[in-house]
Amino acid sequence: MCSSRRRPLLVPVLLCALALLAARPTDGMDGDTGPGAGLGPQVARLYEDAAKATRQYEDGRREAEAQRSKALEYERRLDGQRQKIDAMHEDLGRIARAQYRDGGGLPLTARMLLADDPEELMRGQRAVSRANLAVDRAIGKNLRAEARLADQEAGARAAWQALEKRNAGLAKLKKEIESKLEVVRSRLEGQADSSVAAGACPGAVRLDQPDVPSGPSWVAPVEAYELSASFGSGGSRWAHRHTGQDFAVPVGTPVRSVGTGRVLKVSCGGAFGIQVVIEHAGGYYTQYAHLAAVAVDQGDRVDAGQWIGQSGSTGNSTGPHLHFEVRVTPDMGSALDPVPWLSQRGVPL
Repeated sequence: MCSSRRRPLLVPVLLCALALLAARPTDGMDGDTGPGAGLGPQVARLYEDAAKATRQYEDGRREAEAQRSKALEYERRLDGQRQKIDAMHEDLGRIARAQYRDGGGLPLTARMLLADDPEELMRGQRAVSRANLAVDRAIGKNLRAEARLADQEAGARAAWQALEKRNAGLAKLKKEIESKLEVVRSRLEGQADSSVAAGACPGAVRLDQPDVPSGPSWVAPVEAYELSASFGSGGSRWAHRHTGQDFAVPVGTPVRSVGTGRVLKVSCGGAFGIQVVIEHAGGYYTQYAHLAAVAVDQGDRVDAGQWIGQSGSTGNSTGPHLHFEVRVTPDMGSALDPVPWLSQRGVPL
Protein backbone atom coordinates (compact mmCIF):
# COMPACT_ATOMS: atom_id res chain seq x y z
CA MET A 1 0.00 0.00 0.00
CA CYS A 2 1.36 3.37 -0.92
CA SER A 3 0.63 6.66 0.73
CA SER A 4 1.61 9.99 -0.64
CA ARG A 5 0.62 13.48 0.37
CA ARG A 6 1.15 16.25 -2.09
CA ARG A 7 0.57 19.96 -2.01
CA PRO A 8 -0.82 21.32 -5.26
CA LEU A 9 1.41 23.75 -7.18
CA LEU A 10 0.09 26.38 -9.55
CA VAL A 11 0.93 25.48 -13.12
CA PRO A 12 1.36 29.12 -14.19
CA VAL A 13 4.51 29.38 -12.04
CA LEU A 14 6.16 26.24 -13.34
CA LEU A 15 8.73 28.17 -15.38
CA CYS A 16 9.72 30.19 -12.31
CA ALA A 17 10.01 27.07 -10.19
CA LEU A 18 12.01 25.30 -12.88
CA ALA A 19 14.47 28.20 -13.02
CA LEU A 20 14.81 28.26 -9.23
CA LEU A 21 15.38 24.52 -9.03
CA ALA A 22 17.91 24.60 -11.85
CA ALA A 23 19.82 27.43 -10.15
CA ARG A 24 19.86 25.72 -6.75
CA PRO A 25 23.17 23.98 -5.82
CA THR A 26 21.45 20.68 -5.19
CA ASP A 27 24.52 18.46 -5.21
CA GLY A 28 25.87 20.09 -2.07
CA MET A 29 29.11 18.13 -2.40
CA ASP A 30 31.43 20.92 -3.49
CA GLY A 31 31.51 22.38 0.00
CA ASP A 32 32.42 19.21 1.90
CA THR A 33 34.98 19.80 4.62
CA GLY A 34 35.76 16.17 5.22
CA PRO A 35 34.67 12.62 4.44
CA GLY A 36 30.90 12.40 4.77
CA ALA A 37 30.50 16.00 5.92
CA GLY A 38 26.87 17.10 5.80
CA LEU A 39 25.64 14.05 3.91
CA GLY A 40 22.35 13.87 5.80
CA PRO A 41 21.29 17.45 4.99
CA GLN A 42 22.44 16.98 1.38
CA VAL A 43 20.26 13.89 1.00
CA ALA A 44 17.30 15.62 2.67
CA ARG A 45 17.61 18.64 0.37
CA LEU A 46 17.86 16.43 -2.70
CA TYR A 47 14.78 14.49 -1.60
CA GLU A 48 12.88 17.76 -1.32
CA ASP A 49 14.12 18.94 -4.71
CA ALA A 50 13.26 15.62 -6.36
CA ALA A 51 9.78 15.65 -4.80
CA LYS A 52 9.23 19.25 -5.89
CA ALA A 53 10.37 18.56 -9.45
CA THR A 54 8.13 15.48 -9.54
CA ARG A 55 5.08 17.42 -8.36
CA GLN A 56 5.75 20.20 -10.85
CA TYR A 57 6.22 17.71 -13.68
CA GLU A 58 2.98 15.92 -12.79
CA ASP A 59 1.08 19.21 -12.54
CA GLY A 60 2.54 20.32 -15.87
CA ARG A 61 1.69 17.00 -17.50
CA ARG A 62 -1.93 17.25 -16.34
CA GLU A 63 -2.18 20.84 -17.58
CA ALA A 64 -0.62 19.88 -20.92
CA GLU A 65 -3.16 17.09 -21.29
CA ALA A 66 -5.97 19.55 -20.48
CA GLN A 67 -4.69 21.99 -23.13
CA ARG A 68 -4.34 19.15 -25.61
CA SER A 69 -7.96 18.13 -24.92
CA LYS A 70 -9.05 21.74 -25.45
CA ALA A 71 -7.18 21.93 -28.75
CA LEU A 72 -8.78 18.69 -29.95
CA GLU A 73 -12.23 19.89 -28.86
CA TYR A 74 -11.78 23.20 -30.69
CA GLU A 75 -10.61 21.26 -33.74
CA ARG A 76 -13.71 19.07 -33.58
CA ARG A 77 -15.95 22.13 -33.29
CA LEU A 78 -14.09 23.76 -36.18
CA ASP A 79 -14.85 20.76 -38.35
CA GLY A 80 -18.55 21.05 -37.43
CA GLN A 81 -18.54 24.78 -38.15
CA ARG A 82 -16.96 24.25 -41.55
CA GLN A 83 -19.56 21.61 -42.40
CA LYS A 84 -22.32 24.12 -41.52
CA ILE A 85 -20.76 26.73 -43.80
CA ASP A 86 -20.45 24.20 -46.62
CA ALA A 87 -24.14 23.32 -46.17
CA MET A 88 -25.09 27.02 -46.32
CA HIS A 89 -23.09 27.50 -49.48
CA GLU A 90 -25.02 24.57 -50.88
CA ASP A 91 -28.28 26.31 -49.88
CA LEU A 92 -27.18 29.42 -51.76
CA GLY A 93 -26.41 27.24 -54.75
CA ARG A 94 -29.88 25.70 -54.65
CA ILE A 95 -31.47 29.17 -54.49
CA ALA A 96 -29.40 30.31 -57.47
CA ARG A 97 -30.31 27.21 -59.46
CA ALA A 98 -33.99 27.67 -58.63
CA GLN A 99 -33.84 31.28 -59.82
CA TYR A 100 -32.23 30.18 -63.06
CA ARG A 101 -34.86 27.50 -63.65
CA ASP A 102 -37.62 30.05 -62.99
CA GLY A 103 -36.19 32.45 -65.49
CA GLY A 104 -33.77 34.12 -63.15
CA GLY A 105 -31.49 34.72 -66.14
CA LEU A 106 -33.97 37.29 -67.60
CA PRO A 107 -34.25 40.83 -66.31
CA LEU A 108 -37.04 41.26 -63.76
CA THR A 109 -38.98 43.61 -66.10
CA ALA A 110 -38.97 41.03 -68.91
CA ARG A 111 -40.13 38.30 -66.55
CA MET A 112 -43.00 40.50 -65.32
CA LEU A 113 -44.13 41.15 -68.88
CA LEU A 114 -44.07 37.43 -69.70
CA ALA A 115 -45.62 36.30 -66.41
CA ASP A 116 -49.27 35.27 -66.21
CA ASP A 117 -49.43 36.77 -62.69
CA PRO A 118 -46.85 39.60 -62.21
CA GLU A 119 -47.91 40.12 -58.60
CA GLU A 120 -47.25 36.49 -57.74
CA LEU A 121 -43.89 36.80 -59.48
CA MET A 122 -42.95 39.78 -57.27
CA ARG A 123 -43.94 37.91 -54.12
CA GLY A 124 -41.75 35.00 -55.19
CA GLN A 125 -38.92 37.34 -56.03
CA ARG A 126 -39.08 38.94 -52.58
CA ALA A 127 -39.13 35.52 -50.90
CA VAL A 128 -36.08 34.41 -52.85
CA SER A 129 -34.25 37.64 -51.99
CA ARG A 130 -35.05 37.22 -48.29
CA ALA A 131 -33.86 33.61 -48.35
CA ASN A 132 -30.72 34.63 -50.21
CA LEU A 133 -29.99 37.41 -47.70
CA ALA A 134 -30.69 35.18 -44.67
CA VAL A 135 -28.34 32.49 -45.91
CA ASP A 136 -25.69 35.08 -46.73
CA ARG A 137 -25.93 36.58 -43.22
CA ALA A 138 -25.77 33.13 -41.64
CA ILE A 139 -22.65 32.36 -43.61
CA GLY A 140 -21.02 35.60 -42.43
CA LYS A 141 -21.92 34.83 -38.82
CA ASN A 142 -20.56 31.32 -39.06
CA LEU A 143 -17.39 32.50 -40.76
CA ARG A 144 -16.77 34.80 -37.78
CA ALA A 145 -17.43 31.88 -35.41
CA GLU A 146 -14.98 29.79 -37.41
CA ALA A 147 -12.31 32.50 -37.07
CA ARG A 148 -12.83 32.63 -33.27
CA LEU A 149 -12.61 28.86 -32.98
CA ALA A 150 -9.46 28.83 -35.10
CA ASP A 151 -7.87 31.39 -32.74
CA GLN A 152 -8.89 29.37 -29.67
CA GLU A 153 -7.59 26.15 -31.20
CA ALA A 154 -4.28 27.82 -32.07
CA GLY A 155 -3.97 29.24 -28.54
CA ALA A 156 -4.69 25.90 -26.89
CA ARG A 157 -2.28 24.12 -29.22
CA ALA A 158 0.47 26.70 -28.50
CA ALA A 159 -0.09 26.35 -24.72
CA TRP A 160 0.00 22.57 -25.03
CA GLN A 161 3.27 22.64 -26.98
CA ALA A 162 4.84 25.14 -24.53
CA LEU A 163 3.88 22.92 -21.59
CA GLU A 164 5.29 19.86 -23.33
CA LYS A 165 8.59 21.69 -23.81
CA ARG A 166 8.59 22.83 -20.17
CA ASN A 167 7.77 19.33 -18.96
CA ALA A 168 10.70 17.93 -20.93
CA GLY A 169 12.96 20.34 -19.03
CA LEU A 170 11.43 19.30 -15.71
CA ALA A 171 11.85 15.62 -16.55
CA LYS A 172 15.53 16.22 -17.34
CA LEU A 173 16.01 18.18 -14.11
CA LYS A 174 14.29 15.45 -12.09
CA LYS A 175 16.60 12.83 -13.59
CA GLU A 176 19.68 14.93 -12.76
CA ILE A 177 18.54 15.40 -9.15
CA GLU A 178 17.86 11.68 -8.77
CA SER A 179 21.33 10.84 -10.11
CA LYS A 180 22.93 13.16 -7.55
CA LEU A 181 20.67 11.72 -4.85
CA GLU A 182 21.79 8.18 -5.66
CA VAL A 183 25.46 9.14 -5.22
CA VAL A 184 25.00 10.99 -1.92
CA ARG A 185 22.60 8.34 -0.60
CA SER A 186 25.21 5.66 -1.18
CA ARG A 187 27.81 7.74 0.69
CA LEU A 188 25.40 8.29 3.59
CA GLU A 189 24.75 4.55 3.84
CA GLY A 190 28.48 3.79 3.85
CA GLN A 191 29.07 6.40 6.56
CA ALA A 192 26.29 4.95 8.73
CA ASP A 193 27.60 1.38 8.35
CA SER A 194 31.11 2.51 9.28
CA SER A 195 29.85 4.30 12.39
CA VAL A 196 27.88 1.27 13.59
CA ALA A 197 30.79 -1.09 12.87
CA ALA A 198 33.10 1.16 14.89
CA GLY A 199 30.59 1.35 17.73
CA ALA A 200 30.50 5.13 17.54
CA CYS A 201 27.05 6.65 17.09
CA PRO A 202 27.06 9.61 14.72
CA GLY A 203 26.01 12.85 16.36
CA ALA A 204 22.78 14.62 15.51
CA VAL A 205 22.84 16.46 12.21
CA ARG A 206 20.17 19.14 12.26
CA LEU A 207 17.94 19.15 9.20
CA ASP A 208 15.99 22.06 7.75
CA GLN A 209 12.53 21.17 8.96
CA PRO A 210 9.60 21.07 6.51
CA ASP A 211 6.56 23.27 6.91
CA VAL A 212 4.22 21.13 9.01
CA PRO A 213 0.58 22.25 8.76
CA SER A 214 -0.91 23.03 12.14
CA GLY A 215 -3.64 20.74 13.30
CA PRO A 216 -2.68 17.07 13.03
CA SER A 217 -1.65 15.56 16.36
CA TRP A 218 -0.36 12.36 14.78
CA VAL A 219 1.24 11.53 11.42
CA ALA A 220 2.79 8.53 9.67
CA PRO A 221 6.53 8.12 10.37
CA VAL A 222 7.40 8.65 6.69
CA GLU A 223 5.51 10.62 4.08
CA ALA A 224 5.62 8.24 1.09
CA TYR A 225 6.21 4.55 1.59
CA GLU A 226 5.35 0.95 0.88
CA LEU A 227 4.45 -1.30 3.78
CA SER A 228 6.59 -4.42 4.06
CA ALA A 229 6.98 -6.75 7.08
CA SER A 230 4.01 -6.35 9.43
CA PHE A 231 3.57 -6.74 13.16
CA GLY A 232 3.53 -10.35 14.34
CA SER A 233 4.84 -11.84 11.08
CA GLY A 234 7.37 -14.66 11.26
CA GLY A 235 10.82 -14.81 9.73
CA SER A 236 14.28 -16.26 10.14
CA ARG A 237 15.74 -12.87 11.03
CA TRP A 238 13.61 -12.48 14.17
CA ALA A 239 13.94 -14.54 17.33
CA HIS A 240 10.17 -14.84 17.76
CA ARG A 241 7.79 -12.59 15.85
CA HIS A 242 8.24 -9.24 14.15
CA THR A 243 7.61 -6.57 16.77
CA GLY A 244 6.86 -3.59 14.55
CA GLN A 245 5.74 -2.37 11.16
CA ASP A 246 8.33 -1.93 8.40
CA PHE A 247 8.14 0.87 5.85
CA ALA A 248 10.13 0.18 2.68
CA VAL A 249 11.79 3.49 1.77
CA PRO A 250 15.15 4.41 0.18
CA VAL A 251 18.18 5.32 2.27
CA GLY A 252 18.06 8.91 3.47
CA THR A 253 14.27 9.28 3.48
CA PRO A 254 13.32 11.80 6.19
CA VAL A 255 11.77 10.05 9.21
CA ARG A 256 9.19 11.94 11.26
CA SER A 257 8.09 11.76 14.86
CA VAL A 258 4.54 10.43 14.74
CA GLY A 259 3.49 12.71 17.60
CA THR A 260 4.62 15.27 20.14
CA GLY A 261 7.03 13.91 22.74
CA ARG A 262 10.52 13.78 24.19
CA VAL A 263 13.53 11.92 22.78
CA LEU A 264 14.22 9.24 25.37
CA LYS A 265 17.09 7.47 23.67
CA VAL A 266 19.41 7.72 20.67
CA SER A 267 21.65 4.67 20.22
CA CYS A 268 23.41 2.52 17.64
CA GLY A 269 24.62 -1.05 17.36
CA GLY A 270 22.80 -4.31 17.85
CA ALA A 271 19.89 -5.62 15.83
CA PHE A 272 18.24 -2.22 15.45
CA GLY A 273 21.34 -0.36 14.26
CA ILE A 274 20.95 3.39 14.68
CA GLN A 275 17.67 4.06 16.47
CA VAL A 276 15.61 6.74 18.21
CA VAL A 277 13.02 6.13 20.95
CA ILE A 278 10.47 8.87 21.75
CA GLU A 279 8.23 9.08 24.80
CA HIS A 280 4.68 10.35 24.24
CA ALA A 281 1.89 11.37 26.61
CA GLY A 282 -0.35 8.57 27.84
CA GLY A 283 2.48 6.13 28.53
CA TYR A 284 3.37 5.26 24.93
CA TYR A 285 6.78 5.06 23.30
CA THR A 286 7.69 4.92 19.60
CA GLN A 287 10.87 3.47 18.13
CA TYR A 288 12.48 4.31 14.78
CA ALA A 289 15.19 1.82 13.85
CA HIS A 290 17.76 0.95 11.13
CA LEU A 291 18.43 4.67 10.57
CA ALA A 292 21.32 6.08 8.55
CA ALA A 293 21.42 9.39 10.45
CA VAL A 294 19.76 11.12 13.40
CA ALA A 295 18.64 14.73 13.65
CA VAL A 296 17.84 14.86 17.38
CA ASP A 297 19.63 14.37 20.68
CA GLN A 298 18.49 12.64 23.83
CA GLY A 299 16.21 14.95 25.82
CA ASP A 300 15.00 17.00 22.82
CA ARG A 301 11.33 17.93 22.62
CA VAL A 302 9.79 17.04 19.25
CA ASP A 303 6.53 17.85 17.50
CA ALA A 304 4.33 15.68 15.29
CA GLY A 305 5.82 15.65 11.80
CA GLN A 306 9.28 16.88 12.88
CA TRP A 307 12.17 15.18 11.12
CA ILE A 308 14.12 13.16 13.67
CA GLY A 309 16.42 11.23 11.35
CA GLN A 310 16.83 9.50 8.02
CA SER A 311 16.10 5.94 7.06
CA GLY A 312 18.85 3.44 6.33
CA SER A 313 19.73 -0.23 6.61
CA THR A 314 21.90 -0.40 9.74
CA GLY A 315 21.77 -3.34 12.13
CA ASN A 316 19.91 -6.56 11.35
CA SER A 317 18.45 -5.45 8.05
CA THR A 318 18.17 -6.98 4.59
CA GLY A 319 17.63 -3.67 2.81
CA PRO A 320 16.69 -0.02 3.24
CA HIS A 321 13.59 0.46 5.39
CA LEU A 322 12.27 2.01 8.57
CA HIS A 323 11.37 -0.32 11.44
CA PHE A 324 8.67 1.41 13.50
CA GLU A 325 7.39 0.21 16.87
CA VAL A 326 4.84 1.36 19.43
CA ARG A 327 5.47 0.22 23.01
CA VAL A 328 3.97 0.69 26.46
CA THR A 329 7.44 0.72 28.03
CA PRO A 330 10.75 2.03 26.65
CA ASP A 331 12.08 -1.52 26.25
CA MET A 332 11.54 -4.46 23.94
CA GLY A 333 8.83 -6.94 24.77
CA SER A 334 6.01 -4.42 25.23
CA ALA A 335 5.20 -3.70 21.59
CA LEU A 336 1.69 -3.08 20.22
CA ASP A 337 0.57 -3.42 16.62
CA PRO A 338 1.37 0.07 15.21
CA VAL A 339 -1.19 -0.04 12.38
CA PRO A 340 -4.41 -0.01 14.46
CA TRP A 341 -2.70 2.22 17.06
CA LEU A 342 -2.05 4.90 14.43
CA SER A 343 -5.47 4.33 12.82
CA GLN A 344 -7.15 5.08 16.14
CA ARG A 345 -5.30 8.42 16.09
CA GLY A 346 -6.51 9.35 12.64
CA VAL A 347 -3.53 8.00 10.65
CA PRO A 348 -4.60 5.12 8.36
CA LEU A 349 -1.68 3.37 6.67
